[in-house]
Amino acid sequence: MYAVGAQERPGRDRYRGAAVTTAGSTPLHSSERSPGARRKRLLIAFGIATVVFDLVLVLLDRRLVATGGPSILGLEFAGSQHRLDQIVEEWGTHGVHLARLSLWLDFGFMLSYGTFFTLAGLATAAAARERGLRRLAACGRVAPFLAAAAALFDAAENITWLVLLDGHDSSFLPALGTACAAVKFFLIGVAMVYAACGLIVWLRFRTSKA
Repeated sequence: MYAVGAQERPGRDRYRGAAVTTAGSTPLHSSERSPGARRKRLLIAFGIATVVFDLVLVLLDRRLVATGGPSILGLEFAGSQHRLDQIVEEWGTHGVHLARLSLWLDFGFMLSYGTFFTLAGLATAAAARERGLRRLAACGRVAPFLAAAAALFDAAENITWLVLLDGHDSSFLPALGTACAAVKFFLIGVAMVYAACGLIVWLRFRTSKA
């Protein structure tokens, strides 16, 4: 009898330990660990960061215009050293300081919007594949990554303007900065349209389920 009890006790202890472990742990559901769930959390985080950076940059832009010169958009499309010199004169020392601050903060903005719209594009492509939308899914091979490319052109543009605002004259760099700005707006525009298509697909799916 003792031998039997000694053999049974480890079994009971083992099951008791398993019960304690099960009760004390809070395992995640498979849906919470899925790539879609992680993408959703990242979308929310980078979406909030994008809005915050955008608001800060808009406030800075208003202060920049208050100096008597153009907004930062006027700098981005200066296109020539002559026009850049005019803008710097209109801004004055304080305006140039604000412009430089805006350009530095814009690096955080481009990281947030580049990541957000890339993730939104990937989510759109995944939704299109699940629902058999072949054309939208085919566009998803390229469109999501246009946002990341836009951020890279944005970075090149900002570096160009920061160099020029430091007092380096150049007949080539202003045109380069403006070209980068034009490409940036085109790429992010396409990425935003693609993400908007994904939002429409999601809303139609939710409506049909309701």
